[in-house]
Amino acid sequence: MHHASKIYVAGHRGMVGAAIVRELRRQGYENIVTRTHAELDLTRQADVEAFFAEERPEFVFL
Repeated sequence: MHHASKIYVAGHRGMVGAAIVRELRRQGYENIVTRTHAELDLTRQADVEAFFAEERPEFVFL
């Protein structure tokens, strides 16, 4: 990964997701994308497909 890579972290409010975001930021990654459950319901396939089509993250942490 490059420090400018677009990275999506699902579950960023949970213990593991928050730790991933903290570590990525500590290592200098700046283009981190997060969404709350209210903003993106991962159980709704159409919403997830639209999100990925619009945001086009290069890396995903689930």
